[in-house]
Amino acid sequence: MQPVLRAILEPGFFSSSSVQVAAVIGAIVALASGGLGVFTVIRGQAFAGEALGDLGAAGGSSAYLIGIAPLWGFIGAAVAAAGVMELIGIQRERGRDLATGIVLGAGFGFAALFLYLGTTYHSTTGATITILFGSIFALSSSMIPLVLAFAVTALGIVVALYRPLLLSSVSPELAAARGIPVRLVGGLYLLAMALAVALSAVTIGAILSTALLVGPAATALRLTAKPGRAIITAGLLGLAAIWLGILLAYDSYYWPPQRHGWPVSFFVVTLILIAYLLAGRLPARGGNRGRQAPPPHTAGAGAAVPGGGG
Repeated sequence: MQPVLRAILEPGFFSSSSVQVAAVIGAIVALASGGLGVFTVIRGQAFAGEALGDLGAAGGSSAYLIGIAPLWGFIGAAVAAAGVMELIGIQRERGRDLATGIVLGAGFGFAALFLYLGTTYHSTTGATITILFGSIFALSSSMIPLVLAFAVTALGIVVALYRPLLLSSVSPELAAARGIPVRLVGGLYLLAMALAVALSAVTIGAILSTALLVGPAATALRLTAKPGRAIITAGLLGLAAIWLGILLAYDSYYWPPQRHGWPVSFFVVTLILIAYLLAGRLPARGGNRGRQAPPPHTAGAGAAVPGGGG
């Protein structure tokens, strides 16, 4: 048994404080992203999540530039981007791509500027890699309470709005007819998604943050059409990808040829992609595989919220 464990776990894995902090923060972020991601997929806002992540890169790089923790930059920029997207018209179908495209372009532009200034005028070695692709092993334990607080806030918004959010995601017209403030619900969800994207950016980088938000959720919705079950499944898939990614990244330091280790973000994104592809190969369950939610025109005026409580 010892040789088998030795082949899987390199020495010092469980005793490493960096691994312990990475595992805790990664778990919090994965569970929060799973809960938010299911609605992101159902609402068709994956592209919006990408725009939030890209503008988050500008926030993270500006935080490096002024000497504060990147988390605050990610959060501030993502929340500001969500507000801009809401003002432009993210709730309207035609306005959605317009708002996302404008924010996306602005995000890349500001990120390029701040990263240039940071690397030119400050000794921020590795800042570009950390902001864009993450460095979960470099996170400190002092960040855990902050990450937990933001994750609870994001999930709390989803829990509080669960039924109206689900109905307005599937059929905005029906939700409006029932008196649900669709735009307010959508705006609050956009805020929650901004928090989730910012947290993902801290763990696997701004460029790849959407993978943790959307990948496990899309995989879960291939496995079940029940939103409640999909949320749980997405959280567990994200958790597995993060923890296994941390293990592989730690072990990769001992792999030939250079003993420098591979980035956690590479393993996490690769594992998410593999899970998504494998889920597509599984037999359909009751004809529900791949069906995320019924189209709006199938929901009659007296229909209950699809999937019920999960």
